[in-house]
Amino acid sequence: MSQIDDLTLIDGRDALRCSRELAAQEGLFVGISSDATFAGAFKVAKEAPTGSNILCMLPDTGERYLSTTLFEDVASEMTTEETELSHSTRGYRFDVNPPAPEVTAVVQSLDARAIKEVEALTHDKSKPVIMFAYEWCEFCNAARKVFAKYAIPYLSIELDSIAYQIEGRGDNIFKVLQQQTGSVTLPQIFIGGEFMGGCMDILDNLRSGQLQIRLQQHGINIPPVTADPYEHLPKWLHPR
Repeated sequence: MSQIDDLTLIDGRDALRCSRELAAQEGLFVGISSDATFAGAFKVAKEAPTGSNILCMLPDTGERYLSTTLFEDVASEMTTEETELSHSTRGYRFDVNPPAPEVTAVVQSLDARAIKEVEALTHDKSKPVIMFAYEWCEFCNAARKVFAKYAIPYLSIELDSIAYQIEGRGDNIFKVLQQQTGSVTLPQIFIGGEFMGGCMDILDNLRSGQLQIRLQQHGINIPPVTADPYEHLPKWLHPR
């Protein structure tokens, strides 16, 4: 049990004192709800038989109460002792910047077959629109909805499908894509061999009319855009 052994419950001020002493003596930085919870548990402990085990759950944290009466007696500036203590942890000081870590370039070996496959897929003139995707990705699905709505013919390479799991084929292709495009997310969409970006880029370009121009260069014409392309995004996203 805590070192706080002199608590007597008189009124709410004791609960506040409990929180301060929990922080100072036990390193538990909790708030007002926890104060009352612990104070109640402490009272039960004082009346319980010797050897009893009492479970006390502290439901909130103290940072939200820094500007309230709970911690009004705590000075905002560090004392000399606290400053000296902060200097003792050289890697975690607030008054100096830590030395910058050494950056070592990581050269990732790429699978030769994956390189050739990406090259062949993205430069297949019979299929100018290529999307590298995941089967259950919400943003990949949003791109699929846009392609379906405007009857845009495309080939989707589902890198997490069973066929692409064999011998890490999908992972190897994704590594090639990351190095070539600089993007670490999916979908990655190419038109006529040119990387066009991901889902948001396609929606932005559809809204601005740039996607239509790019598709026309490859003989693909789509109907006029009459609805907001962003309506196809996952519903949990904030409106754009």
